[in-house]
Amino acid sequence: MQERSSVAELVDSLRGELNRYSPGGKLPSSRALVERFRVSPVTVSRAIAQLAAEGLVVTRPGSGAFRAQPRTDVPPPGDTSWQEISLSGDGGPEAVPRTVDASGVLVTLTAPPPGVIELNGGYLHSSLQPERALAAALARAGRRPGAWDRPPTDGLTELRAWFAREVGPALTAADVLITAGGQSALATALRALAPPGAPVLVESPTYPGMLAAARATGLRPVPVPVDADGVRPELLAAAFRATGARVFVCQPLFQNPTGAVLAPERRGEVVRIARAAGAFVIEDDFARRLVHDDAGPLPAPLAAVDADGVVVHVCSLTKVTSPSLRVGALAARGPVLGRLRAIQIVDSFFVPRPLQEAALELVGSPAWGHHLRSVSTELRKRRTAMTTALRQELPALGLPHIPAGGGSLWLRLPDAEAGTDESAVVSAALRAGVAIAPGRPYFCAEPPFPQVRLSFAAVAGAAEIAEGVRRLRTACGEVLTGLGDDLRTWPISTTGSPSTPTGPSGVPASTRTAPSPDRSTSAITTSTRVIRSASPGW
Repeated sequence: MQERSSVAELVDSLRGELNRYSPGGKLPSSRALVERFRVSPVTVSRAIAQLAAEGLVVTRPGSGAFRAQPRTDVPPPGDTSWQEISLSGDGGPEAVPRTVDASGVLVTLTAPPPGVIELNGGYLHSSLQPERALAAALARAGRRPGAWDRPPTDGLTELRAWFAREVGPALTAADVLITAGGQSALATALRALAPPGAPVLVESPTYPGMLAAARATGLRPVPVPVDADGVRPELLAAAFRATGARVFVCQPLFQNPTGAVLAPERRGEVVRIARAAGAFVIEDDFARRLVHDDAGPLPAPLAAVDADGVVVHVCSLTKVTSPSLRVGALAARGPVLGRLRAIQIVDSFFVPRPLQEAALELVGSPAWGHHLRSVSTELRKRRTAMTTALRQELPALGLPHIPAGGGSLWLRLPDAEAGTDESAVVSAALRAGVAIAPGRPYFCAEPPFPQVRLSFAAVAGAAEIAEGVRRLRTACGEVLTGLGDDLRTWPISTTGSPSTPTGPSGVPASTRTAPSPDRSTSAITTSTRVIRSASPGW
């Protein structure tokens, strides 16, 4: 059982037994709880800490845990109904909507109930995280001179220099700001580069967290379709002309959720199109360290070959380490760096110095290279396990692209003509004991097909992947009644073999298929300023 599930179950059990003890009564010792519930001392410690945080128990060092005295001074609830009027007020004829919708992000951040297999997670499973190396790095960082002093607002010079080297030789520490993870960097860049109410071009489909950040800033995301080779340059140019946008956000390497890699012939073209439009490119390079060991050489970041300051580069250590190591970087050149710096200072002052020191200790240790190699190998094994399980259990689901990096697969459900309801599939899967991510939050306009995203990075291993896919097949059998009795007979073609990844060089020549009919260009609508995603493969 996963640790967090054990903690939750132990908390529930102890919470239900508290009434057996009078206020001030002593609970059983940690050793007794370990023996009774057959859990680790760490699980007991975390469960007691959770109950203490809820005000149900108090702990006394050396004495144990005791039932807390009931609170008698709880004030009556206040009246917050006035906030509905304040939060919905227009504030003027040119006001920008301020509604913040985090539902698309919470799909991958909310832990599923105990016993549910997490195929919707956005982070590495704990078995893939470098917990020992992180603990050692934190311990060494705490002993560094000045570890608890105020850091430079731009970040520690040594850490900024490390990130600059990772991006490319043309950048220096002076071009880098340390941020509190990739999400914070994206939000800062969006606020810096576009005013409220402005359009911002985004890939379609794309990362829901970026869409939420853009909308929270008052921006209007405008979708530009991607295919197996990344964003389509001719549609990007059309979108700039149609909207007058001054920002394009993209993930050129192992794009989320499709896993696509921007083709070599498109890389320079994308930057040139943005430069001609007087626009910035926000390059979200989140998956570079999640490359699989069969991927081959990776292309350099767009920022590495951008001499004119068009590209604002975003990267992070979080995805490849732990969701709690929220250390990332923004890299930019020219006057825009000053605006990025000012917004970050106003928002958060700086990233806590102990986290920066720990990050430096981690990336400078021998364990860092070993960890990256281990993750690379394990992700490839888990990807293979998932594609194999899907081929055996659910070949009815379309798998147009098998990525050589990242931690998930992007699947197409049978078309609406077959009676497919994406939300019904997701709900049925949860009832069957497996959590999957719906495709709708990855689109800022109407999606062309029902789709789902399955994570192979957030689970314990191949056995759990196989069981998760088996449960998903049960759910599909419950919902997709229009497919007949055997889900394996539904004719949806895939690009390539489910065991053959398509890495940075694109789909292997032996598995390339003829392109699907193009329905994207007719979706460019100047009057509504929307580029609809209608690329059949995605």
